[in-house]
Amino acid sequence: MRLLLCLADHAGEVVSIDDVLTQVWSGVTVTPDSVYQAVASLRRLLGDDPRQPTYIATVPRLGYRMVAAVTPWVPATAAIPSSPGRRAGVARAAGAALCLALAAAFLFYGKVPTASPAPATQPEKSIAVLPFLDLTEKMSNEPFADGMTEELIDKLSKIPGLRVPSPTSSFYFKGKQITIPEIAKSLGVAYVLDGSVRKSGARLRIAARLIRAENGYVIWSETYDRPVDDLLMVQDDIAGEVTKALRASIVAKP
Repeated sequence: MRLLLCLADHAGEVVSIDDVLTQVWSGVTVTPDSVYQAVASLRRLLGDDPRQPTYIATVPRLGYRMVAAVTPWVPATAAIPSSPGRRAGVARAAGAALCLALAAAFLFYGKVPTASPAPATQPEKSIAVLPFLDLTEKMSNEPFADGMTEELIDKLSKIPGLRVPSPTSSFYFKGKQITIPEIAKSLGVAYVLDGSVRKSGARLRIAARLIRAENGYVIWSETYDRPVDDLLMVQDDIAGEVTKALRASIVAKP
């Protein structure tokens, strides 16, 4: 919600990653990955397509811009202030109004993540891999992101005792406005793994995070930087690293 308010507060303007970190995570030390993941989550909740955005547009190398129309809510009997200072106040109120309206819509339609507990029938050692997001410039690496997802599903499914839904089941949720708890309930899993792919020059950065479905908490996350020499090798390498980490986080539990 703080991210949404920040972008709505500067509707039509480009907000840099540094500005987002300063305004949204004030006093907290986090990396730019937190911004990328938060933007991706916000887009998922809004049902926004990053290729044809109606809410949040990515401005390559600069930041993000709220492209949705943001206007102040003013009672019919009230006049809009004309002084610069008061207009600024109205602009601030506009951002808050949009956030409150969207928050109300999310709550009414059930599209905000909730801490509803996972059903008791869900096996503890079970995980679904959601399609990784392509956050590269021009969104031109979707095949690699999808391949990353399939490679992870393949490797995780080979771990004895770990239940992993098939790629067909996971890809059904690609681009859909469904919360993590709802996805986990539908697939009957206790954990969800999601992530993103970004590119800078000749290097790829793959971010992955493990989420406990019953409360929505991230219990593990990591980023991996690799040169873009052999994409298949990169997929295999990263999938292997993530599998090792998740084996310790899930399978090793009593």
